[in-house]
Amino acid sequence: MTDTTTPEAKPSGRELHLGWALLLISVAQLMVVLDASIANIALPFIGADLSIEQANLTWIVTGYALAFGGLLLLGGRLGDLYGRRRVFMIGLAVFAIASLLGGFAANEGLLLAARGLQGLGAALASPAALALITTTFPAGPARNRAFAVYAAMSGAGAAVGLILGGWLTGLDPVLGLEGWRWTFLINVPIGLLAAAAAPRFLNESESHPGQLDVPGAITGTLGLLGLVYGFTRAGEEAYGWGDPWTIASLTAGVALLAVFAFVESRVAHPLLPVRVFANRTRATSFLVMMVVPAAMFAMFYFLSLFIQLVVGYSPLHTGFAFLPFSVGIVIGAGVSSNLVNRIDARFIAGVGTLMAAAALFGFSRLDVPNGAADLMALSDGGHLGADVNYWASIFPFIVLMSVGMGAVFVPLTLTAVHHLRAEDSGIGSGVLNTMQQVGGALGLAILSTVALQASDGTKTELMRDLTAQGLPADAAGPLAYLGSFTEGATAAFLVGAGLIALGSLAVWTFLNVKHEELATDGPEGVHVG
Repeated sequence: MTDTTTPEAKPSGRELHLGWALLLISVAQLMVVLDASIANIALPFIGADLSIEQANLTWIVTGYALAFGGLLLLGGRLGDLYGRRRVFMIGLAVFAIASLLGGFAANEGLLLAARGLQGLGAALASPAALALITTTFPAGPARNRAFAVYAAMSGAGAAVGLILGGWLTGLDPVLGLEGWRWTFLINVPIGLLAAAAAPRFLNESESHPGQLDVPGAITGTLGLLGLVYGFTRAGEEAYGWGDPWTIASLTAGVALLAVFAFVESRVAHPLLPVRVFANRTRATSFLVMMVVPAAMFAMFYFLSLFIQLVVGYSPLHTGFAFLPFSVGIVIGAGVSSNLVNRIDARFIAGVGTLMAAAALFGFSRLDVPNGAADLMALSDGGHLGADVNYWASIFPFIVLMSVGMGAVFVPLTLTAVHHLRAEDSGIGSGVLNTMQQVGGALGLAILSTVALQASDGTKTELMRDLTAQGLPADAAGPLAYLGSFTEGATAAFLVGAGLIALGSLAVWTFLNVKHEELATDGPEGVHVG
């Protein structure tokens, strides 16, 4: 009898190999991204347990972002020079060990050091992971699907972190350890298992030891650290843009990056080859992938506070309120990965940015009563936004934003690293990740300033009205902040919508690569726009 089984009836060994490779890379990326937000919900519990002052609590988040964003370029280049699989494994191992230290931290100093070490591990693993997709998966549908999964993990990580952080923090002590400690310890087995499995499913890239640009590494890393620290400090109400340390950090960051650019134009093996930016389509991709996350990260920040402070959701309930974002970005990324084979990236990413801008505009229309009488009524219990209907006022825009982000991340990730020389794929991935991290810090700083400026007048007026009605200043202050918060948040959403609209304009104007080009591999010299 003739065997009618088609070759597609069961996956080949190569397909299984690629599937496991993608699983490893995706788990690593999800772990790295969600750790930026998983600790947010746990901050009050960490502060109470380790007696950390409120002003220093933000460093638990900032310390991770600072090391991650500042070391990404170096991490990407190290992967190019010493082997991407090797650097990927080292990054995962460092991340896991740092998570172990954080989980058992007995004081503030050890916890902050562990967070910085986690950032280092993430800066090594993340660009290597993206570069491994480029070098492991053949151009065309297979690579597009891999990038879709990678983009979904990158975008959904923040929402997953909020849910997981809320759940773990709320746990009763397990093995004598408080719930917040498990937000760190959960990474340990995942990171170590992924690192151990990497040699089985991932191929090593060619190494070029001895070509590390040390002056570039020092000036570039310190310059990025200065910018990320300055932008983050500028976004904090206690400091702002006029703070001397903010100004000094930003000035030093810009100066060091200027020195970095000079060094890169002179050395034989630069940390960041100028040719990476020479292609118009690639440069546009990098720019837009800085602008879009700038607005997206700020959306998570302000909307999560709005849902908790104004609507009155618990931390875990807030985390689940963002669950549709995770689902939506997976759907958007999956659809985009199929469309990018048939439609030019400009149209997919252009529509995605317009969807995201529309979603942020929708959030800017959120409104709640916030007069002095409304605030006085809170003394009897309740929340200002108790009448806000999640399904009508928040859910539709979360879905619109998430699907739009999926439609942006997949084509722009493809165009950002497409046709890079093999020896530059790591640094290209590092640049892409750096743009996202620096963009996120910059966006949060700018939109926090917008929110502060928009709410200051209302806060002052409410303080005056509340104290006139007999409330002491220490009781009127928190109520005035709550009453003015919505005005600041909605102003930030509106400016964020404008930022993404500018990104959309750049996509429609400058992103000029045909979908047929994305199905091919080739050297830098191949024309892509």
